[in-house]
Amino acid sequence: MGRTPLFQLKRYDFNAIANHYRFRPWQVIWRALQVTLLFTGFVFGLKWDDWRGVADRNKFKRAAQIRQILTQLGPTFIKVGQALSTRPDLIRQDYLDELIKLQDQLPPFPTEHAFRIIETELDADIDEIFAQISTTPVAAASLGQVYRAHLKTGEEVAVKVQRPNLLPTLTLDLYIMRWAAGWLAPWLPLNLGHDLTLIVDEFGTKLFEEIDYLNEGRNAEKFATNFRNDPSVKVPSIYWRYTSQHVLVLEWINGYKLTDVEGIEAAGADPNAIIRIGVTSGLRQLLEFGFFHADPHPGNLFAVPTENGGQMAYIDFGMMDQLEEEAKETLVDAVVHLINKDYVDLAHDFVKLGFLSPGTDIYPIVPALESVLGDIMGESVGNFNFKTITDRFSELMYDYPFRVPAKFALIIRSLVTQEGLALTLDPNFKIVEIAYPYVARRLLTGESPRLRRRLIEVLFKDGKFQWHRLENMISIARSDSSFDILPTAQLGLQYLLSEEGQFLRQQILIALTEDDRLHTEEVQRLWELVKDDIKPARIWTAALGVGAALLPKAIADLSTAGTAALIPTVSSLTGIKLGR
Repeated sequence: MGRTPLFQLKRYDFNAIANHYRFRPWQVIWRALQVTLLFTGFVFGLKWDDWRGVADRNKFKRAAQIRQILTQLGPTFIKVGQALSTRPDLIRQDYLDELIKLQDQLPPFPTEHAFRIIETELDADIDEIFAQISTTPVAAASLGQVYRAHLKTGEEVAVKVQRPNLLPTLTLDLYIMRWAAGWLAPWLPLNLGHDLTLIVDEFGTKLFEEIDYLNEGRNAEKFATNFRNDPSVKVPSIYWRYTSQHVLVLEWINGYKLTDVEGIEAAGADPNAIIRIGVTSGLRQLLEFGFFHADPHPGNLFAVPTENGGQMAYIDFGMMDQLEEEAKETLVDAVVHLINKDYVDLAHDFVKLGFLSPGTDIYPIVPALESVLGDIMGESVGNFNFKTITDRFSELMYDYPFRVPAKFALIIRSLVTQEGLALTLDPNFKIVEIAYPYVARRLLTGESPRLRRRLIEVLFKDGKFQWHRLENMISIARSDSSFDILPTAQLGLQYLLSEEGQFLRQQILIALTEDDRLHTEEVQRLWELVKDDIKPARIWTAALGVGAALLPKAIADLSTAGTAALIPTVSSLTGIKLGR
């Protein structure tokens, strides 16, 4: 029949997919039978275990079976499994542990097919493009596989080749999934919060973005641009001359997987430096750029030894997402409300972020939030970690109408995965110890006034200054040996003396004198924490720095005031009426 519009699709379009398969019922029926038979066998096995009373004993066996079924069904179902591996609200922990294994170590397709795709896409023989290329793939994933090669010009490169006939497979499976979603949704015990067909459409949209290697190349360059002034983050260069929609040639990264602690240390890289880079770059993606790597599993992150201790290299930019400014601010709101234990406001944040549907009666949910999240910080802010929050939060999912929006499922996956990798390198890792110095700098310099005001509210509760939180934050900051508290204090003083800092000045004055007493004990405790880091000479230098930063503004204000005073004088002397 020749090429049809379906195979020219660049973006997910369900109507075009439905129009194609509406006239090919035999393909739909055959594929649906394959899927149904495999899952029917799995369900029968579960019921058989229940009947024999061995369900608990066989739960890990059944979890492995579902992973094998998804692998057997191919790329679309592997991607479904990978997506579900980030959803503790939908999937039990034993199944999550198996689904995570779908991220790598998948069966490759024949190399001769891969070479044929390269030659067709690039319109040249393999020998004309590469001086040398590996005869077997060095990695195989659900949508493609990677070869190691050298270009004729000498550069060492990774050659990513998409699996053959991928689009027909994906579109057929997406058509069946969306059709099944329409009539299965009422029968599934899943707390999804919206139409199941919308979830399939959302999944299809991201999947189409991921199989477009031109889009991936653009993502990589955008990511590299964001980190262009950060030498600790490495992004491979794209060789556009040898790149197409189904073939991507990029710089080869000589590094070590973050799970290879011995290899990292043997190469002379500092695991603690790699941890700091990973956490800080992750925070920058979410809070600074809003453009984040949504698939940071061990196969996509590498430690690269350098003279300065090491770099973090990111690869595979197929799964990226954008966080809008309003969502960033609401996330910060949620963290502030969690720390301050303002559970009514926290519930409203969940509505804004899409975890609860608009119109949800939040008041029955508030006591549950308090019960589950009430001691999330433990005795100190330093005990905060993402894994604890997600584990606790998943307890609410089956009893209350929560759902995890796709965007935040990716964010949660990103944060928890990076935290887990950091714990692999350092079992005593605490994310706040590294995150605090970055957040302190962003708080005082980089973000909008509205966001700074929100973050400062961490230090207040019910209108009262929380001295113990400030002590905690300083203790956490000083636990990072590379953190110098004086530059941050300098930025803080500069902010405090600025016009924007008027609110904080008032609050600190109130805090120092509240309850009709001077809070000298609290100030003394703070001084004990910082006195070793603050020498007289350095204080003088910092004060000069603050003065230099504020002087231009002061001169401008004086100049404006002087001009305003001069205008009436000139007007009276000349008899000319000056005005706007």
